Amino acid sequence: MDGTEDGRGHWVVHGECTLYDSPWVRLGKADITTPSGDRFEHHTVTLPSAAVIAILDRSGEHVLMSYRHRFVPDVWGWELPGGLLDPEETPEQTAVREALEETGQRVGSVEHVATFEPMIGTVRSPHHVFVGRCAELVAEPTEFDEGVYEWVPLAKVRSLISEGRIQSSGTLIALLHILAS
Repeated sequence: MDGTEDGRGHWVVHGECTLYDSPWVRLGKADITTPSGDRFEHHTVTLPSAAVIAILDRSGEHVLMSYRHRFVPDVWGWELPGGLLDPEETPEQTAVREALEETGQRVGSVEHVATFEPMIGTVRSPHHVFVGRCAELVAEPTEFDEGVYEWVPLAKVRSLISEGRIQSSGTLIALLHILAS
């Protein structure tokens, strides 16, 4: 039993107010009571929902990735195509659109792998992970700040992960799913 059916383990939210709001982030403060009865204020962060897609080549032995810099943590790393959901899009549509914009690849088939919260407990930001197959190069990329994409052998992915060269949570989930399959 997960504790939700009988009320055990349930956190009660008495209210939440917004302290800051922009298209990129909303900071809130919630008045909560924990399952043990403690009542206090807890900060919340809400970020836009995102989608990421691992595009496999026709042999299933390579994945399309970019090596890029992320200025917030000031790190370089390998990542999959992805981005924020537009209001009128489903997560799958976002993943397919981002693949085309960032790589020029039109994905033929798409499999949903997982939807997860990258920092559950503090941050609300559903991330949707997909695997794409049967891709075809149909255009030049239109996003120019996403790094240079290349086909990376799946045999190399384990070492990239263990060396800390893949740090994006959505990228890690997609690649670990592929490696486990």
